[in-house]
Amino acid sequence: MTVSTDETGDTDDRSIDPVTLEVLRNQLEGVAEEMGQTLIRGAYSPNIKERRDCSTALFDADGRMIAQAEHIPVHLGAMPAAVDAVRECDPEPGDVFVLNDPFTGGTHLPDVTMVSPLAPGRQGDGRSDGDANDDDGDSDRSDREIVGYAVSRAHHADVGGMTPGSMPAGSREIHQEGLRLPPTRLVAGGRLRDDVRSLLLANVRNPRERRADLRAQQAANERAESRLADLFAEHGREIVRTGFDAVIEYSRERVEREIEALPDGSYEATDVLEGDGVTDEDVEIAATVTIDGPRIDVDFSGTAPQVAGNLNAPLAVAKSAVYFVVRCLTDPEIPPNHGCYEPVTVSAPEGSLLDPRPPAAVVGGNVETSQRVTDVVFTALATAAPERVPAQGQGTMNNLTIGARDGSFTYYETIGGGFGARPDRDGMDGVQVGMTNTLNTPIESLETEYPLRVARYALREGSGGRGRFRGGLGLERSVTVETDATVSLLTERRRHTPKGVAGGEDGATGENVIDGESVPAKTTVDVPAGTTITVRTPGGGGHGDPHERGE
Repeated sequence: MTVSTDETGDTDDRSIDPVTLEVLRNQLEGVAEEMGQTLIRGAYSPNIKERRDCSTALFDADGRMIAQAEHIPVHLGAMPAAVDAVRECDPEPGDVFVLNDPFTGGTHLPDVTMVSPLAPGRQGDGRSDGDANDDDGDSDRSDREIVGYAVSRAHHADVGGMTPGSMPAGSREIHQEGLRLPPTRLVAGGRLRDDVRSLLLANVRNPRERRADLRAQQAANERAESRLADLFAEHGREIVRTGFDAVIEYSRERVEREIEALPDGSYEATDVLEGDGVTDEDVEIAATVTIDGPRIDVDFSGTAPQVAGNLNAPLAVAKSAVYFVVRCLTDPEIPPNHGCYEPVTVSAPEGSLLDPRPPAAVVGGNVETSQRVTDVVFTALATAAPERVPAQGQGTMNNLTIGARDGSFTYYETIGGGFGARPDRDGMDGVQVGMTNTLNTPIESLETEYPLRVARYALREGSGGRGRFRGGLGLERSVTVETDATVSLLTERRRHTPKGVAGGEDGATGENVIDGESVPAKTTVDVPAGTTITVRTPGGGGHGDPHERGE
C-alpha cells in the first residue's frame, strides 16, 4: 500500500497493508510491555517488584483493549470495566484517575488501577506538557484529542481495612476490606491533587510504600503516552489509529475461526467453593457453555446467590476467567486484545455469587472464586475439546498475608502448586495456575524486607495425581514470624481434590498449618513472635490410566 501524508504527517488513507499491520501490532504490544517494565522497576513493594503482581495495557478512545503485557489474567480481562468507568467521568488530557471499587470498574480493593487518557501532541514527544508534580500545568491540554487510555493495575500490599494486608478471611461487607475508591482524579490537568493523595495515604498502612508504588504506576502510564507519540511520529497519526482497528479485527477473525472449529452444542458443569469464610458450607458454581458457530455464550444461571463472606466476585472477574479459558482453548499466538473478547458473552444472575450487589464482601472473589470459575468452564468444554483441556490444577492462589497492626510491614504472597496433567505430558510442578501469573517472593528478598524467616520451601512429593501423565506437584512453604503479627489465609482445595481426567487420579488436597496444628482454609488469627505458618499447596490431577504410564 502506498501511504500519502499531509503536512502534519497524518495519512489520508484508512487502509493498512499486512506488513505495516504486523509491525504496528508488535510495537503496540511493546508499549504495553514497556509500561509493565517501568512499573516493576519503579515499585518499592516486593509484591510488585519481585512477584510482579501487576498488569498494564493500552486501550483506544472507545475503551477497547488494543494491547496488553503478558501479566495477570484476572487483572487484564477485567480492565475494560475500569476504562468504561473512567470514560463516564468526562476525562480530559492531563488527567490521571485512580480507582479500586469492585462495583465501579475494579476487581477487589487491593488491586489499585490507574487510568490515564492519552493525548500526545501532534508534533510533540509524548511527554506531558508539564510534569504531574509541576504546578505550571499547560492550558493547551484541553485542546488535544484523547486517542486512547493507558491502564496499570497493581496489587498493593495494604489498602486499609480490618486486617493488615487487606485480605481478611472473615469480612462480611466491602467496608471491612479497605479504602474504597470510585474513579477519582489523582492528577487533574497535569497537576497532582495533593488532597486526594493525602486522603488515600491516610487510610492505608505503610503509606511510604504505597506512595512509591502509586508513583511507579503513574510513571508507567506516562511512558505509554511518550511511546504512542513516537509511533505517531514514525507512521503518521491516522495510520496508527487505523492500526488500532486493524489489530482488533485481526484477532477477532482468528478467534472466531478457532471457535467455529469446535462442535456446536451446550455443555454444562458444576463445582464448589469450600465455604465463604463465614460458614464451611459448599458454594456452588454452575455454568452452561453454548457454542454456536463463531460464538461462545457462558451462562452462570444456577450459581449460588451471593454469600455472607468474601468469595463474591464482580461480573468483570467472571468474564475475565471465561476469557482466559477461551484464550487457552484457541491459538495462544492470537494477539490478545478486544477482538478476542468480541465473540464471547458472559451472564450471571444479579445478586448471585458472580454478580453481587453492594456492599457485598469481595476480596476473596478475585483470587479464589475466579479460579473455580476457570475450573468449571474448562470442565464444561472438556467434551467439546478433550485434546486441549488438562486435568484440574491446584485451583487456588493460596493467599498468605502476614502483617503488623502498627503498619510497620505487610507481606502478601500467592503460592504456586500443581498444574493438571495434559493430554500429552505431565503437569508442571510448583507453578501458579489459572488466573494468576505471578512469581514467588525470593527468600533473600523476603527475609531482607520483612521480619520473617523461611524455614522450608520444597516440592510435595506424591501430591500430583497418578495417570498416564502425572499431575504437577504442590509446594510446602513454611514461614516463621519474628514479631507479633496478624496472619490471614484465603485458600481452597483443602477439602475437595483437584480432579483427574480420562482415568487419571485426583491430585492431593492442600493444608494450612500454624505451629503444627491444621487450621481452616479461610483463617485470620493474631500470632506471637516465633510462630511458624506452613502452607501445603494442592497437586494437579492426573491424565489417563496410570497403568499406561510405562515406567
